[in-house]
Amino acid sequence: MKTFFNALLICCLLAPATMFAQTTVSGTVTDKANAMPLPGVNVIVKGTSRGTSTDFDGNYTLELSDGETVVVSYLGYTTQEIIYSGQSRLDVALVEDAAQLDEVILIGYGTTTVKDATGSVESVTAKDFTRGNIVTPENLLAGRVAGVNITSDGGRPGASGTIRIRGGSSINASNDPLIVIDGLPISNDNVNGSRGILSTINPNDIESFSILKDASATAIYGSRAANGVIIIVTKKGRDSFSADIDTQFSFGENFNEIDVFSGDEFRDLVNSQPINGTTLDTSLLGTENTDWQDEIFRNTVSAIHNITLRGSLFNALPTRFSFGTTRQEGALITSLNERRNLSLSLNPSLFDDHLKINVNANMAFEDNRFANAGEIGAALRYDPTQPVMDGNPDFGGFYQHVDANGLVQNGTTNPVYNLVFRDDLGDVNRVFGNINLDYNFHFLPELRAVLNLGYDRSESRTSIEARFATQDNVSRESSSAFQERTNESLDGFLTYTRDLGDFGFDVTGGYSYQRFANSGSFTGNILDPQAVGDNFADPDVVLIGFFGRANLSLYDKYRLTLNYRRDGTSRFSEENQWGDFWSVAGAWQISDEDFLKDSNTISNLKLRASYGLTGQQDIGARDIFLRRLRRGRPDSVFQFGNVPIQTLLPSALNPDLKWEETSTLEFGIDYGLFNNRISGTLGVFLRTTDDLLFDAPVADGSNFTNNIVQNIGSLETRGLEFSIDASVVNNDNVNWNLNFNATFLDREITQLAFGQDVTTGGIGGGTGNFIQIQREGEAPNSFYVFKQLYDANGSPIEGAYADLNGDNIINDEDRYVKENPYPNTTLGFQSNLNYKNFDFSFNLRASLGGYIYNNVNSSRAQYELLQDNAVLGNIPTSVLQTNFQRTSDVIISDLYIENASFLRMDNITLGYTFKDISSVLKSLRIWAGVQNAFIITDYSGLDPEVSLSGGSPGVDNTIFPRQRNFLVGANFKF
Repeated sequence: MKTFFNALLICCLLAPATMFAQTTVSGTVTDKANAMPLPGVNVIVKGTSRGTSTDFDGNYTLELSDGETVVVSYLGYTTQEIIYSGQSRLDVALVEDAAQLDEVILIGYGTTTVKDATGSVESVTAKDFTRGNIVTPENLLAGRVAGVNITSDGGRPGASGTIRIRGGSSINASNDPLIVIDGLPISNDNVNGSRGILSTINPNDIESFSILKDASATAIYGSRAANGVIIIVTKKGRDSFSADIDTQFSFGENFNEIDVFSGDEFRDLVNSQPINGTTLDTSLLGTENTDWQDEIFRNTVSAIHNITLRGSLFNALPTRFSFGTTRQEGALITSLNERRNLSLSLNPSLFDDHLKINVNANMAFEDNRFANAGEIGAALRYDPTQPVMDGNPDFGGFYQHVDANGLVQNGTTNPVYNLVFRDDLGDVNRVFGNINLDYNFHFLPELRAVLNLGYDRSESRTSIEARFATQDNVSRESSSAFQERTNESLDGFLTYTRDLGDFGFDVTGGYSYQRFANSGSFTGNILDPQAVGDNFADPDVVLIGFFGRANLSLYDKYRLTLNYRRDGTSRFSEENQWGDFWSVAGAWQISDEDFLKDSNTISNLKLRASYGLTGQQDIGARDIFLRRLRRGRPDSVFQFGNVPIQTLLPSALNPDLKWEETSTLEFGIDYGLFNNRISGTLGVFLRTTDDLLFDAPVADGSNFTNNIVQNIGSLETRGLEFSIDASVVNNDNVNWNLNFNATFLDREITQLAFGQDVTTGGIGGGTGNFIQIQREGEAPNSFYVFKQLYDANGSPIEGAYADLNGDNIINDEDRYVKENPYPNTTLGFQSNLNYKNFDFSFNLRASLGGYIYNNVNSSRAQYELLQDNAVLGNIPTSVLQTNFQRTSDVIISDLYIENASFLRMDNITLGYTFKDISSVLKSLRIWAGVQNAFIITDYSGLDPEVSLSGGSPGVDNTIFPRQRNFLVGANFKF
């Protein structure tokens, strides 16, 4: 090719003088977003055969004449045409073409395109990720995708957030989506000592997410797909060399706290407030003004650093290597998360690209110090007139309530002491990765064979060394544990693709095997001298699947997709072990019809519909169908002569347990306007889950437990999703993109066994109280309360409730359902603006229609609690609004059900990129930002975004607060 162009240039020089004079022009082609050079870019003179391509460093040289048009094109970028006007240098910055980049979407065991997709699938690539203090991967998606809600675990450092796709399909079983990393499905079970299943994964290593939402997209994963699927693709190696150094620091501060009485206010209150006619002992008051929340919380400093190298080893092996460190302090004074990540990706191609090999290896080392969040409640209660330190040598200089004999008095103990003298440590080592072989047959190019081998192994070592104050003065706790979880998978499949004129099809068939193992040991808890040590090894969970898919197309406008999977699990008995899951979906590409294909307004319009059946078997119990014996308590023995024999007890048993099955019907419209400058989707769906897996009571004497997992009912979810993405401005100087998405959900329990209510939602305050109920015709976990009565002034009357059934008796029959914790509307809005070298982005999230039970007030804001056993205790100032005396009289009132709607500014970032700094340093981006910038809400508590998972979703009993973080960072590209 070079020889040809050289000969052509010589001919031009020898041409007659009437030919236009030509000039040798050089330049560099870069990525506009980051100033990185782009190798292999085509630089062509329009209307001629003259041209070249950029070298390793993005440089090119070309002979040009005045007035000629230079066409610069590169896959994944918008083509530019430039009229040459005599300059000796012509540098070009290409802009990514979002439509092309998003064209290919990864789905289960294959790929599709935006145009060809028949199901509800969304792809989010690195350029769309949420920016800011991103410690765990799921936060890259926060507010970005319709139907996907991510709730962080308060402000706990390094903690994985709770992910819900369309609200989840279950009630009592898992609602977590299946997460697949480079073809390896990972378990939602976490090892002790870790912050979460995603907490060990470095967000910097992630290239893209594919979110599969409807049955058409998820059915090929069968028994684990009822809650949706998230496919994570990590970054790969490439031929050209590049290096990146990313560094950022965050500075966190608490911006909200529960209002309790100050020391002076508390003294006034104790001196003036009798409890049930009895005056409080004012001699217990101190002289200090201590804000115990200020004492247990701190301003934090955290840092994230990443180094990435990409290039070709031995000029034949595309490689990527990265190393990252994260150190995140928690708001509680002893809370800390540290993580180190190593990743290596090798991506060679052999036999003229017929065999593609991807090897991904990742190592993570996570070190945690856990702070007991229960001390937040202690800080609310502890006497604000007492000092933090008083020099008492028995307690390391910390103050404790002690009597005249120096013995600790019964009541709340010093929360700062409890945090400082508790070392709750977790050390987790994780190795995970895969080997993927993708072979395109030489003799039959339409046929591909793919083999994926995955491995995930986590080891954790946890230990607790603690001192705490009791009536015996100082007690100690000491324990340690070891746990190991492994996950091994093998997937193999064949795909045949063929076009026969206007008819095209591809067919996939394969086999899947996966095994999960869990074992460990526990040693030494001096609080229970008999528990000196124990080992455990759970039965392995084995999943086997056979799957197939057929994609059919006609005239490239009408598409049909069929999925089928037969799954087997070792969790169920032989009679219920196997399940069949399937889906059918169709799509009509209306914009390719003759009456629309030449439209300048509608560039894409597709109708799609799908229906299918997926499953759920993630119940925690591994072999509940087996008749097994378990050891009784160490102190439960009987004598056989002089020999003590430990008892054996039957385990809980349910041999009839089977799959939870979810069917989904969906209709959707995908649209694009004005050459896809505006694009998005609108979809409605109905999801029905039958044979709900539920931990429910059983009749006395019918089993070896009071509660057991059963199939007891049905749940229905109706929803609507809408998204719009707009490229508002896209030119050489300005690129402004907006994204908005909205989700509307309505969940209802349609059937429970025998129509029987199931109570749930344990709360603090009193004994055995619950605040939520599962009831036919209502949303899951609806709040179940008494209707508060008010006086003529609108003030609540303590212990006065409406007699709703009219029997002149106030009892549980008068409780009613009032709201539920789940929002019916979630909104996300993102803006990304680039002006020359500046970039500015932000993302907003809103949650509407959800409610919270304020357990902080219901269990603490009563005057009787000024007496904290033998000492005095603080209470929330909200007691001044109610003047309630007794907790037991008011705790179930609907007064404490509050609207949890909010609008939160998650992240704001502003950056500037210096380009072409030197021949070595290609670009430097410096940036600053704010995370958790503000929140607008009517909720009176600390934060309306409480956990929506676990046994008491939507119950606020002092959550770990989210801090506002101020961020600075720099990105170096070499």
